[in-house]
Amino acid sequence: MSEPRQWNLGAKLALVALPFMLLSLLAIAATLWVSWQLEGGAAAVNEAGRMRMQTYRLALSLATADEASLHQQVRSFENSVTLLRSGDPERPLFVPWDNTVRARFATVEKDWQSFKRHWAVGAAVDVPELRAQASAFVAHIDALVDGIEAHMSRWTALQHLLQSAVLALAVTGGITLLLTGYRFVLEPVMQLKRAIELLRGGDFTARVTGSSHDEFGTLAAGFNELAEQLQSVYRNLEARVAEKTSELQEKGERLQALYDMSTLIADATTLEELGQGFSRRIAAVARADAVALRWSDEGNERYVLLASHGLPKNMSDEEQCLMVGECHCGVPQAEAGVRVIPIRALPQSNLMHCARADFETVVSLPIRLHERTMGEVNLFYNAQVVPSPAERSLLEALTSHLTAAMENLRLDSLAKEAAVSHERNLLARELHDSIAQSLAFLKIQVQLMRDALGSGDAQRIDAVLGEIDAGVRESYGDVRELLMHFRTRANAEDIAPALQTTLRKFEHQSGISTRLQMHGQGLPLSPDVQIQVLHVVQEALSNVRKHARARQVWLDVQQQPNWRFEVRDDGVGFVAEDESRGETHVGLRIMAERAERIGAALELISTPGHGTSVVLDLPPGFVAPDAAPKRDTEVASLT
Repeated sequence: MSEPRQWNLGAKLALVALPFMLLSLLAIAATLWVSWQLEGGAAAVNEAGRMRMQTYRLALSLATADEASLHQQVRSFENSVTLLRSGDPERPLFVPWDNTVRARFATVEKDWQSFKRHWAVGAAVDVPELRAQASAFVAHIDALVDGIEAHMSRWTALQHLLQSAVLALAVTGGITLLLTGYRFVLEPVMQLKRAIELLRGGDFTARVTGSSHDEFGTLAAGFNELAEQLQSVYRNLEARVAEKTSELQEKGERLQALYDMSTLIADATTLEELGQGFSRRIAAVARADAVALRWSDEGNERYVLLASHGLPKNMSDEEQCLMVGECHCGVPQAEAGVRVIPIRALPQSNLMHCARADFETVVSLPIRLHERTMGEVNLFYNAQVVPSPAERSLLEALTSHLTAAMENLRLDSLAKEAAVSHERNLLARELHDSIAQSLAFLKIQVQLMRDALGSGDAQRIDAVLGEIDAGVRESYGDVRELLMHFRTRANAEDIAPALQTTLRKFEHQSGISTRLQMHGQGLPLSPDVQIQVLHVVQEALSNVRKHARARQVWLDVQQQPNWRFEVRDDGVGFVAEDESRGETHVGLRIMAERAERIGAALELISTPGHGTSVVLDLPPGFVAPDAAPKRDTEVASLT
């Protein structure tokens, strides 16, 4: 079945206006034709009226026997008769013929032939008879004119009728076009305007009615479709807002959970504190009814309950240690990922504490570090739960944070253990290089005292007692010096305050005057390098106190182009190659070891009777080899 033809707006308006236009053209053409007929008839009436005048002139010429005028007037009259009979093609002149006009024109022609015989024969003219005949001829001409005018009156009436028809067509066509424009243009535009105003006011149910298939029908269909979409969007807007709000709230909760977990990791100092805090937080985030945090041994054969939240007491007591294979929990996984365990759907096993505690689902999160399983987190639910991809991602992220926090605690514990071990080694080295030497000397003197007492040599006893007293005093001084050294602190920016403190302590202990001189400006030393430099300076001052018998000590520090420290005294000096000064060599060896630790160069300059200088040069742009791992431990050992 073919679809009905669709007319657009232009076709509709043209279809309505076309009949009126054709009728108007026909009426106008008919009016022009009638006007042409009237114009020709009017010319014929004028020509017939002219024939009456010519008849009187002919009669007068015959009566007066004016031969010249007579022949001219006869030719003119015959031309007029011929013109009325045939019409004039050059101007609108033609007789509107009908039966009456034809009969009267024939009478006029007949009278003309009769009237023309009077002057053609050449007989004498009877004037009274000529006058009577001329009057009768003119009467026939008047009858012809009356016939023509009667015919023209009918054409005039027809012309008036056609003009009225044209006027009626114009009025009717204008009204019809106005109604058509209102029906096809104004009314759809007004409907569309009202619908737009309703839509602008918030009424999304506004529609444009009408079943036309023109341009306005297309506009109405497009508007209705747009309004339908807006209504659908508005209808779903609240749901979408609620959905987006829920998503934002969920994301905010995830960020808050990650923030709380980061805070816990930063504040936790023990594994137990970290485990309990993590259990509480992940239970709140995952909306779990209970949480168990299990730690695995090196071989992944046992899983120890490290922390729990919400578990029944009997369940936590009986599952303190799970062997692999005893339960669906505590199973090493080859890959990291969330594992959902439906408790009710699994066969009964030896350990079914979950079923007895009315748990229906367990979500297992492996704790992995460097492809190694370190434990797992078990989330217990009283209902069937399947985490969404977003929840799985969040739980895995929290578990990775827990893994990093546990590893950090382990590394911190190892670092503290290493620091304690390093500090003990430092104490042992300091005691060995200072007090142990004095105690060995006292041990020898005690043996000499025994020998002197056995021999009864009083002089030798007094000498040995003096040596023992000097050794005890030396050991006491070394102990005090070590205590002062251990309390020395490095400055994070400038070494000058620490050097001033060291010199003040030296003056208080030895009574020797000191002077500090700083030259130039340079970048500050790192604290670990400062510690080693201070130890070298302190050891040099200790040698001055023990052996130099000096009155003045100078400490010169040069910062540019590289750091250089020089400790000078005005003491007795010594020969550097003299091996009898073993104790001094011990101090030099200690200073050389410290200088080597930071990559510096140590130089000793001494002249007997002119004092001693100890110079420590730091190379430009150096980096201490042991600076990074020893910074915290060295500072800790000195406090």
